Amino acid sequence: MFQLPADLSKAKILVTNDDGIYHDGIGVLESVARKLSDNVWVVAPETEQSCKSHSLTLDRPLNIKQIDEKRFHVNGTPSDTVLIAINHIFKGEKPDLILSGINFGRNAGIDVNYSGTVAAAAEATMLGVPAIALSQVLADSSTGWSVPMAHAESVIRKLIALGGWPKNTLMNVNFPHEKAGIVKGVQIVSHLGGKTHDEVIERTGIWGQSYFWVGHSAYEHRGGGTDIAALEAGYISVTPVKLDMTDYDFMAKMHTRLSL
Repeated sequence: MFQLPADLSKAKILVTNDDGIYHDGIGVLESVARKLSDNVWVVAPETEQSCKSHSLTLDRPLNIKQIDEKRFHVNGTPSDTVLIAINHIFKGEKPDLILSGINFGRNAGIDVNYSGTVAAAAEATMLGVPAIALSQVLADSSTGWSVPMAHAESVIRKLIALGGWPKNTLMNVNFPHEKAGIVKGVQIVSHLGGKTHDEVIERTGIWGQSYFWVGHSAYEHRGGGTDIAALEAGYISVTPVKLDMTDYDFMAKMHTRLSL
């Protein structure tokens, strides 16, 4: 089990994201983190890294730029950023907690497989640091931050108050697109749900060649008990996400039916 900070006020907290060091969402999360502890560090990608999932950069060197005493950016992916923060910037003195976000757009359902925000939390989890990914649902390509500003601190405190999480598990939190005062509460839910189709836009360049933009994906609308359903109903969703992707139920059936 992860041993969570017994006293958040004394915890070393690392804030990161996938939208880049200068995005509004990481500023919101840093302000939330400073309500929890005075020892807050920010290490984030230099530029936008959305949907980079859990990729690492292996084809070029990476650089760290220090902005001030406890703020840095890395010219790589979210996973690069967390890996370098833990192994180099902190030099063996790991943070007590990593907060990733607040993402500009939800990371619910199958989105978690693409998300750089979730991947940053996953990299932290792999490296032995408890982590929470936080995201804000968009509506009409815009968002406000009133819901996480009002509720993120409380949600984080309650998750830490659990005392311990399985070592291969991170927490994924999504905030609905609502006014802070009318959020209905928090639901502990799954991220069950698949894609029904993708939007792939084909266009023609000036020399006649085709090129493509990957657009939005459409997702199944599941019933109660899922993060997408909870968000659409006006709840904050919290999902414990396991890094072990083994299908144990089917593996047991394979053992009984196959002789390899």
